[in-house]
Amino acid sequence: MTYTPENPLRIGIIGAGGIVKQKHLPALKAMTQVRITAVANSSLKSAQAFIDEHTPGAHPHEKWQDVATSEDVDVVWIGAAPWLHCEATLLALGNGKHVFTQARMARDMSEAGQMWEASLRYPELVTAICPAPHGMAGGELIKKLLAEGAIGQLHTVTLNSFNDAWLDATKLAHWRQRVDISGLQVLTLGIYIEVLHRWLGDITEVQAQGSVVIPQRSSYTVEVPDVLNVLCTFRNGAKGVLMFSGVAAHAPGDHITLYGTEGTLHYDIGTDTIKLGKFGGPLETVSIPPELHRTWTVEQDFINAILDPNAPRPKPDFIEGLRYMRVVQAVAVAEDSGEKQRVC
Repeated sequence: MTYTPENPLRIGIIGAGGIVKQKHLPALKAMTQVRITAVANSSLKSAQAFIDEHTPGAHPHEKWQDVATSEDVDVVWIGAAPWLHCEATLLALGNGKHVFTQARMARDMSEAGQMWEASLRYPELVTAICPAPHGMAGGELIKKLLAEGAIGQLHTVTLNSFNDAWLDATKLAHWRQRVDISGLQVLTLGIYIEVLHRWLGDITEVQAQGSVVIPQRSSYTVEVPDVLNVLCTFRNGAKGVLMFSGVAAHAPGDHITLYGTEGTLHYDIGTDTIKLGKFGGPLETVSIPPELHRTWTVEQDFINAILDPNAPRPKPDFIEGLRYMRVVQAVAVAEDSGEKQRVC
């Protein structure tokens, strides 16, 4: 089907929060062949408020199910938290809708598996997960340098992802700290597993220790760790030490360091600065070539895949999501049991 401004591709939004407003909406509204026709949010009132401010003419829905089944919707854009990703995806695909879902893929492997299997049943429909922006700008350069042997044989990976977002004990539990909403997702674990898989290949084994430094927030008892340390092994044999915290004062910012037999690569996530050092020499900044510099084109990539059957399918797809969800699940089991876990 050919979509035009007069006959647009119709998008229904489920969950119209900050990420949709800040990241997705500007790009979607800039495409003349796309129109937002339906919105469901936490309430009918908030859906109407979103429409009044951003998408006049769209229809507000009190129930998200009505967006997923609407005859006036071709694409379901899920901006809700992980608790709704599986159920909304299954209903939307079953009603012939393309599906874009916000990250993380799901609350656990069971839900992720159901989403992946549903996508296989409807191969004509485009499905994708919102990618992590972390390391997006220089990721292709990192892969190129590793492939060229810039640091020799990779043997050790370290990741620090520390912040103080949850350090104030007087604050109510964030939705990411609620198991019913986020499931097994912990801090930025899933985000960085996605990134590391893209750069280095799959993680095959994990050990984990986690703790809840501030367990009580008002009347809510927090079970999701606010500190997590993971030891892991990659399929290529490299070992990883991945450290996460949401209660770290004066945190230095997120960074990934790759150590090889001939040198080191360091990626500062906050500034997208890459440094390379050969053994015996200093770490020096490496510029990202324009042809390898990736920018945020997430919305356009997804819509292009619908408009043009020959266009590349957007990434991460549900298979990639399933790969990082396997690690998230294994980390949860390892943290709970205290035993090393194979990722399967």
